[in-house]
Amino acid sequence: MASTQKHAFVLAGTSSGCGKTTLTLGLLCALAARGLRVQPGKVGPDYLDTGWHQAISGVPSCNLDSFMLPESTLNALFRRRLMQADIAVIEGVMGLYDGYGSDPNYCSSAALAKQLGCPVVLVVDGKAVSTSIAATVLGFQQFDPALTIAGVIVNRVNSDTHYQLLKHAIEHYCRVPVLGRVPVQSGVALPSRHLGLVGAGERAVDLAPWRAFGQQLEHTLDIDRLLAMSALDTLPAGQMPPLPAPGLADGLTLGLAQDAAFSFYYPDSLALLADAGISLVSFSPLHDRQIPDCDMLWFGGGYPELHADTLSANQPMRQAVQDAHRRGIPIYGECGGLMYLGQGLTDADGDYFAMVGVLDGESHMGDRLTRFGYCEATARQDTLLAAAGESLRGHEFHYSDFTTPLPPQFDCLKTRDGSIQRRWQGGWQVGNTLGSYLHLHFAQRPAMLNGWLRAARSHR
Repeated sequence: MASTQKHAFVLAGTSSGCGKTTLTLGLLCALAARGLRVQPGKVGPDYLDTGWHQAISGVPSCNLDSFMLPESTLNALFRRRLMQADIAVIEGVMGLYDGYGSDPNYCSSAALAKQLGCPVVLVVDGKAVSTSIAATVLGFQQFDPALTIAGVIVNRVNSDTHYQLLKHAIEHYCRVPVLGRVPVQSGVALPSRHLGLVGAGERAVDLAPWRAFGQQLEHTLDIDRLLAMSALDTLPAGQMPPLPAPGLADGLTLGLAQDAAFSFYYPDSLALLADAGISLVSFSPLHDRQIPDCDMLWFGGGYPELHADTLSANQPMRQAVQDAHRRGIPIYGECGGLMYLGQGLTDADGDYFAMVGVLDGESHMGDRLTRFGYCEATARQDTLLAAAGESLRGHEFHYSDFTTPLPPQFDCLKTRDGSIQRRWQGGWQVGNTLGSYLHLHFAQRPAMLNGWLRAARSHR
């Protein structure tokens, strides 16, 4: 039921773990059941939440990341997605005011809501609390008077008597409408492990309990009121940066590693490649014996450590990637892709598995995150994705580390609140093959693809 009226809201929380992702998925089901075209979104760089958004809604989710994407570009991506939908449901990151450092107006859900002109619906945990919940909501309201908290949803409340007490307290002391409650759920629990949620693409997702959850929300939430308060008067102004030159991109084919081991790709990066004129052909390093007929290869992030035995045993695929490298086909490995392109991988149990061997180095799994978070990488020399002196913005999120005698290609820097937190070097290139732990969003500067495309065009 397409409509000219556009709706959008940011579903934010008081902290991580308050139920934002589960509620987002339930609302996507409830709104779609009404015949609305839904567009899921996520504040920040997360791949896992967005994977679940797509699995439940059938629509690729949009990462709205203010660190990697310039404001105009982010706004343009949001506008383009919303023009094909009736309502955008944007899941926040951590707590409402949590961003990069202590600045609540940098990379936070609150900052994004103000940038896009979207109201905020605040999720609060109602378990084991009564009137004190109003103090929590009031604190979030008063922390930034410029922000519109349009409504509140109370999570983990089964009893209507308990809910009415919480509702009265919030509406009496905070003067903000309470849109309803979410009972404790059992059939829609999201599985998790060391890097967060288990990826939705790693298993068949049973949609029935999620659709039932969406039907339940019709009875416990005032969705009509949610729709009324999320109507947008205007859409934010923005403009996409120029695509790579058609002479570089048109007619090229990119082989995209896509299976349970490699699944971390931003849909808007893939769309950008397609818009530039590149054909995307997916293949599985786990199960296929050969790479597709292609001009360039991309091994994205994921969980190669969980599938190391299968990846290692697939010797025809490993040989095919080695042969592609020797022929000069430009190959990019990102995080999990870097681990696969190395000589070997030692998992958390200490077991060693041979990998492709294009990059002289080995990955070793640890028991904690290594160099976690946003960072900026400046190329020390010309690489596939950046010329000498150019910088890329991205994030690292990994439990492994890569040990190699190869010279690093990037000087990496993490700053927070104006202070340098850490410096390190990373990224390794051999011939036309580049591997790095840095996750990148190509829309930040599509011209970063030019070196990769030139290498592909030259090889072709």
